[in-house]
Parts: sequence; structure tokens; C-alpha cells
Amino acid sequence: MNTTTISPVAVKIDAALKNRLKRLASLRQRKPHWLMREAIAQYVEREEQREDFKKEALTAWKDYQTTGKHVTGDEVITWLETWGEQQTKPAPKCHK
Repeated sequence: MNTTTISPVAVKIDAALKNRLKRLASLRQRKPHWLMREAIAQYVEREEQREDFKKEALTAWKDYQTTGKHVTGDEVITWLETWGEQQTKPAPKCHK
């Protein structure tokens, strides 16, 4: 059995945003609370993915600085241009 503790959090928003939220909630046939939770969950998910991408890019940069291995943009474009064709080329290999 999975038990999750839910605790309230106060968020201060101005009257204009509150009215927009109420209007949108009404249009979606949802409660404003549901929209806020959904928006926060989507934001956190997106930002976590952005941080993962950044971490991966920094790791790749460090690997390049250490090894000098790389693939040129032209090599990647040539490979990508074959996607969806009968004779799809293999991904280019890293080189110095």
C-alpha cells in the first residue's frame, strides 16, 4: 500500500491571476486547486528534465575536453538526412 503525505502550501497570487485561474478552471470544469497542482507538477517535471539535459551536456563537454573525440555537424546532418529512407546510414562514429 502506497501512502503519500499531502501537506498544504500557501501561494500568494495577485487578483488578476486569481481571476484568470478561476476562469480557466471553469472552462476546464476543474477546481482552481487542480489546475495549480497540475501546473506545478508540469513545471517541476520540465525543470528536472532541463537539469538532466544540462548535466548530460556538461558530461559530454568534459568527455570531449578529455578525449578530443567528436562528430561534426555536417556528419550528423548527412546521417539524419537518411532517416526514414530505405538505406538509413548508421550513426557517425566519434573521432579526433
